[in-house]
Amino acid sequence: MKKNVLPVIGLLCLLTSSAAFSQARLVEKVTRKGNELVIPYEKYVLPNGLTLVVHEDRSDPIVHVDVTYHVGSAREEIGKSGFAHFFEHMMFQGSDHVADEEHFKIVTESGGTLNGSTNRDRTNYYETLPSNQLERALWLEADRMGFLLDAVTQKKFEIQRATVKNERGQNYDNRPYGLIGEVSAKNLYAYGHPYSWLTIGYVEDLNRVDVNDLKNFFLRWYGPNNAVVTIGGDVDSKQVVKLVEKYFGSIPKGPEVTKTVVPTPVVEKDRYVSYEDNIRFPMVRMTYPTVPNYHPDEAPLDVLAEILGGGKNSLFYKNLVKSQKAVQANASHPAFELAGEFTFTALAYPGVRPDTLEAIMRRTIAEFDARGVMDDDLARAKAGREADIIQGLSSVSGKVSQLAQYQTFLGNPNYLPKELKRYQDVTKADVMRVYNQYVKGKKGVVLSVYPKGKPELVAAADNYKVDSTNYKAPDYGYKGLAYNKAKDSFDRAKKPASGTNPVVKVPPYWTDKVGKGIKVIGTKNDEIPTVTMRFAIKGGHLLSANDPSKAGVAQLTAALLNEGTEKYSAEEVSNQLEKLGSSISFNAGTEEITVSVQSLTKNLDATLALLEEKLLHPRFAEEDFNRLKKQQLEFINNQSTQPVAIANNVYNKLLYGDKNIRAVPVIGTPETVQRITLDDVKAFYRNYLSPSVTNLVVVGDVEQSVVMPKLAFLNKWAAKNVTIPTAAPAKAGNKTTVFLVDKEKAAQSEIRVGYLTNMPYDATGDYYRAGLVNYILGGAFNSRINLNLREDKGWTYGARSGFSSTQTPGPFTAQAGVKATATDSSVVEFVKEITNYTRTGITDAELVFLKSSVGQRDALRYETAFQKAAFLSNIIEYNLPRDFVEKQTAILNKLTKAEADALAKKLLPVDKMVITVVGDKALVKPGLSRLGYDVVELDKNGNPLTTAEAATERTTSPPASVGGAPVKEKKN
Repeated sequence: MKKNVLPVIGLLCLLTSSAAFSQARLVEKVTRKGNELVIPYEKYVLPNGLTLVVHEDRSDPIVHVDVTYHVGSAREEIGKSGFAHFFEHMMFQGSDHVADEEHFKIVTESGGTLNGSTNRDRTNYYETLPSNQLERALWLEADRMGFLLDAVTQKKFEIQRATVKNERGQNYDNRPYGLIGEVSAKNLYAYGHPYSWLTIGYVEDLNRVDVNDLKNFFLRWYGPNNAVVTIGGDVDSKQVVKLVEKYFGSIPKGPEVTKTVVPTPVVEKDRYVSYEDNIRFPMVRMTYPTVPNYHPDEAPLDVLAEILGGGKNSLFYKNLVKSQKAVQANASHPAFELAGEFTFTALAYPGVRPDTLEAIMRRTIAEFDARGVMDDDLARAKAGREADIIQGLSSVSGKVSQLAQYQTFLGNPNYLPKELKRYQDVTKADVMRVYNQYVKGKKGVVLSVYPKGKPELVAAADNYKVDSTNYKAPDYGYKGLAYNKAKDSFDRAKKPASGTNPVVKVPPYWTDKVGKGIKVIGTKNDEIPTVTMRFAIKGGHLLSANDPSKAGVAQLTAALLNEGTEKYSAEEVSNQLEKLGSSISFNAGTEEITVSVQSLTKNLDATLALLEEKLLHPRFAEEDFNRLKKQQLEFINNQSTQPVAIANNVYNKLLYGDKNIRAVPVIGTPETVQRITLDDVKAFYRNYLSPSVTNLVVVGDVEQSVVMPKLAFLNKWAAKNVTIPTAAPAKAGNKTTVFLVDKEKAAQSEIRVGYLTNMPYDATGDYYRAGLVNYILGGAFNSRINLNLREDKGWTYGARSGFSSTQTPGPFTAQAGVKATATDSSVVEFVKEITNYTRTGITDAELVFLKSSVGQRDALRYETAFQKAAFLSNIIEYNLPRDFVEKQTAILNKLTKAEADALAKKLLPVDKMVITVVGDKALVKPGLSRLGYDVVELDKNGNPLTTAEAATERTTSPPASVGGAPVKEKKN
């Protein structure tokens, strides 16, 4: 590694800015020497305290901008939780020079993507755009850093408060096990500790705060001196510095921010706590306090977690999963700025008591104590960590995020070499030392999550209550804060023009054949030393149409292919793969079984040798079959507790009809899986997994001439005559009908609106055009549906629509999870938006937005190995011509309003759609019944209820209300 620090005097001669006081000071410059693992960058500091880190990467014509503020939920206090995350939402609601809902619109129409995230310790905002859009991104980020508060209105505040509540409902309250983090944290940390609540916050706190509280939070923590701007990609560092000086340099410095210091949690006796959830598998989770991230003990604790519960060679897998006591079991060690948590988690099979589960977990820890650390344990953990670090460098966004993380928490963006070294240096003695210091004989929080109505299913009776006495709220210095805006010599209201569009080149690719019919497509990607392969074996779940009574056999076959081989046990295969830092996984889908292979280039030969074993010589052991079949049956039954799974399964059944295999989940049903035998799995493998129906995609740091000979083992794979069943054409529905599935006390309702098209995938035909037309309706964040239901109403965390076809015609679907009281009104808004779109069509402004957004986004499509593999997979699957991207561009540029409007009318038959609602019947049915549609009640499997069953009413829920907000027409 070479580190150069340029003289400040020389630097000043190179840079200009809008004001002399805003000139940045170069702190350091880091370059790469040879193949060393380092992210080159230049680091600057502006007079107002803003830190700038720039990474030049000319490999793709894109730029990634990250603005990280050193503030997360750990800067909050009791009674005001959720502020940091709430404020993240408000930062997208416009500023002095950026209108409402314009932030997403501007970035999207520039061909980019954007988002934000909040955790305990930091909040970041980021955009990935074509490189010619850099100035726009900086203009947007600077405007909300320096000119936000006057644009924060009470109306925006209320809408985003509602959106955050919906996010909590969707991701926490309405999700199985969604509150384990909240309950664990509350009982692990002392009352008032900044980690004792979740980032999402409590609903009662969100209800309590007002807009002035939010403004003070911004003034206290969102100054440039508490921020790191990190920019990477196809940029020139000197130009970046000038632009950052221009847009950020005059923003006044905020209050000083110091590091939070809190005592380490002390747990003197095991704290048993529990809560009830809508689940099938009781959970036991044991959590012990450890050390903050980047502490010297973090790396050996991570290795310890991997040994105890990180994979098929872990002790937790052997004693809990393999023994069929738990459907899942693992150990982990998440560490944060102020503390770490060593966690053991296990989900019990029905019939296994949680106290029995806890006893096995503790015996397993004792087994490690007696066994100690093996050489292979260390080798697996170190190789896995090396592979993870290298994979993190596969994209500009990954590298930028890493630089931002290191600078924010360590003040040193160049921590990557040390990051790898601290894991490579871990010894057996280190692992045993941290085990003895933080786990052995230590006390922690033992959380039980039990199914509804079964409070007896806990590890032990609750014995701990949080002590709220002696709490004193921290003084974060909110009094007397002033809002001072930047003074500039230029007009910030003027949106920067785009630079010259970058030249986007479709990845050059090669094609070949191997074995008995395998079609191969590949491209070289030498940015990181890895190789990615993806086999697509056609058929998958569709082949169960030959014997629907055993649906789910494809899933079970794929699961068994992930186990042992004729030569090696599952543990031996896993051990070898992990020591290589490689992975091989088989997965079943509706139309294919995929085999995903990931390897460091240096270990490709050894990885492919293991692939040969797994693909061509599976063991298909009886004991593995029995365990995986039992597990699959449990997962099927578990879906009945999950509203999203119920909605998807019922919706598919309504679309395709009872006799279509697509109406049956890939995982099967209890009846069909129960019938499957090991001989059925062997026959499925023998008859249907064939090179004659296989495509292979290869992307990575390897030439065609080098990789093809390595695939010669595929010549041994015997070909079979496989016929893929074809689906009957879709039949038009008679009229729009609402189908209701009761999910008692659901915090949210899941809605699906759509129909089955007669339109297969076509890269340059009506299917491609349909995607363009839908982009405005429900395909972008700024789509009509999402702006209405999320941004205007605050009823959902997100709503979308889209067409989904393969070689076989698929559905059009509009969907969202909405707050229960807005269920009927949300259905009205879905139908209204689709209806309006078919009647009035796309506006001129929307057409311009569509062409700009879709026309520029190609710059982002081919960056990573995964993206390249997806692109090549489509080419080989649909036999696309090499110029299909140019043809798509021509179609987009020539698209007229008349053509788009005609497609909308043709492809959105709003009077003949299926509307599926999964929610609390007592709450939502009265409102749905007033909408003018027939309402048909179904059970969770999509079967009509009898008259007697449908007549059963519950009175435990309050009466339905129509949305809680008036339905209004949206102006376009």
